[in-house]
Amino acid sequence: MDLHAIQHRKQFYPVSAALQDYLVVQGRLVDLPLAYADLMRHEGLMPHHDADGRPSLWYSVLFGPAERDALFDRLVATYQLLIADGRPIEHLRVASIDLCPYGNSQPFRVKIVNQLNENHDYFYIKRTDANRVYGLELEHLLSPNRINFLVDGGTLVEEHIIGVPGDAFMAHPERYGGLRNEVRLCKEFVKFNERCFLRLLGDMRAYNFVVDVIFDLDQVQYRIRAIDLDQQSHEGRLRLYLPQFFKENLPYVQLCQRIIGHETARQYRNEERALMRRRARLSAEPLDILLEAMGHDEIAPRAHVAQLARELADHHGMPALAQATSMGELLRSHLDHCFAELGDAVR
Repeated sequence: MDLHAIQHRKQFYPVSAALQDYLVVQGRLVDLPLAYADLMRHEGLMPHHDADGRPSLWYSVLFGPAERDALFDRLVATYQLLIADGRPIEHLRVASIDLCPYGNSQPFRVKIVNQLNENHDYFYIKRTDANRVYGLELEHLLSPNRINFLVDGGTLVEEHIIGVPGDAFMAHPERYGGLRNEVRLCKEFVKFNERCFLRLLGDMRAYNFVVDVIFDLDQVQYRIRAIDLDQQSHEGRLRLYLPQFFKENLPYVQLCQRIIGHETARQYRNEERALMRRRARLSAEPLDILLEAMGHDEIAPRAHVAQLARELADHHGMPALAQATSMGELLRSHLDHCFAELGDAVR
């Protein structure tokens, strides 16, 4: 099986009226100080190099002096809206703007600096895509992480997710504290694998998630977080929703095979499934409304929906599931079945 048959530039799906209504209630749909298109009116790009001096996927964006000051003021206002509900934060300035033209959402990365102490933060401005919006909201509701984002028409603004890219972490773990607690890293990868599978988040190759290393007294904890959510409930092959099957994640899989056994991995999967069921219960009302909107939304080609319906029906031994007609319907049934195996369903 070719697990790399994911389209690098998937079709963008608009935010439906039902999803917009949901975002309004959740405080996600706002009037932003600027649009994604405003940043596209730049005067040029310069290659951006990483800390080792090698070219990266990012380019520094250049703006003319005539519009730079006004644009930077609006970027600061956007950042304030994202992290402080629009309340003014003194002494902020824009330090840089970078563009990654290769990603599905072609994101702009904005670096904000506090001029009093030079402390800095990042946020991202992207093209709005319904898959990603559903992915962000499901991340907020069903994962152990909370995430801030705002939507205004074709513009999506997201907070920065702290962590080391998964491929960089395993390539040079000594740079990030080393593999000081291999058992905990294996546990987190198994739990992350289960979270992606249950919520049908695809394409979680090592460069699409980050590892947050947390020092805790005499131990080290790890948290793996998805950063590329464009493939939420979009692909047709069931295995594409399981990070363990991507060759880019082989170092994590091999570590798990060496450090923990199948029985321990099964215990961790059940633990995460139980935690997700609890999160679903705590978020029952918004989750139900979100899945209702998703059930009537088109966020994947019909062929993908039909294929995933067949494969989920075979996986769960539920022939009726093969008749599902939307990704939202599939996700709801999939969650219900997985949670029911622990004792009862999500609703």
